[in-house]
Amino acid sequence: MFFAQTSGEHANAILLLDEPGLSLHGLKQREFRHTLSRLAINNQLMFTTHSPFLVGSDELDIVRVVDMVDRAVGTRIHNDVVADDPASLLPLQEALGYDMAQSMFSEQQSLVLQSLTDYWYLESVASLLREAGTVDLDETIALVPAGSAQKLVYFATILHAHSLKVAALMGSDVGEADATRQEVLVHKLGKQSIVRTTDAYAGGVSHPGIEDLLRETLVDIAQHELDWNVGTATESQPDRSVVDLIESEIGADFSKNKLAKAFVRWTRDHSASDLTARERVQWTTLIRSINNVFDEDSNS
Repeated sequence: MFFAQTSGEHANAILLLDEPGLSLHGLKQREFRHTLSRLAINNQLMFTTHSPFLVGSDELDIVRVVDMVDRAVGTRIHNDVVADDPASLLPLQEALGYDMAQSMFSEQQSLVLQSLTDYWYLESVASLLREAGTVDLDETIALVPAGSAQKLVYFATILHAHSLKVAALMGSDVGEADATRQEVLVHKLGKQSIVRTTDAYAGGVSHPGIEDLLRETLVDIAQHELDWNVGTATESQPDRSVVDLIESEIGADFSKNKLAKAFVRWTRDHSASDLTARERVQWTTLIRSINNVFDEDSNS
């Protein structure tokens, strides 16, 4: 009706819409936003929304944030994408977050990792071994950090539902609940799409995490880069996870992020030869296992 009327007697109209598309599914709202953009070509169109699906990241220049922090002052419309009330920015933040999430589905091959620190370790060590000519992690594989062992299952399942080739890198240092979820994912993706740190690990820890594949180097970095004196404890308890050991020795000051960041800094001034021989073997095995998961799929 709008298209018909604005092409005739109501040409150059000003259209005011309040929460358009409110009853539509989110994806249909995104489609309807393009309809609204077409209406705005020859008309002045203004609409209000709380929906992130009606906020286009490609149209941020025409977005205006509206808030009312103080009723005595009243409603204010900001010319820039700013607001005194952070809640007013929520639809915009969600819209940008949705676009970022959609970028995950642009890659045909994805390896889902439990955490951001797992991503840092894999990316950094792969770079060292690539430069050394030892092994080359396939760079067409997108590395997707899920944020936690629990979220890994959901990320991998969603990617798999989009008919993408998905594999998951799982550590053994997870709780019983997460282990159960991982078994569900194994059933969903198939055993051939699961890479476990324990399969590449050659040591005494019964449930190794990705850090245990770098045990000796991380202990050295903890002592010399972070001033965490943990050498004696790790030597006396070789069957205990290195993260568990360091955390028990350091207490509240320990952070997995801090340890991983220190390792990333360490790699900038070191080469693969500075890793121990066992660490190089373990990581070479792990990276080859990752490559094989995707190679087997493409060959089949």
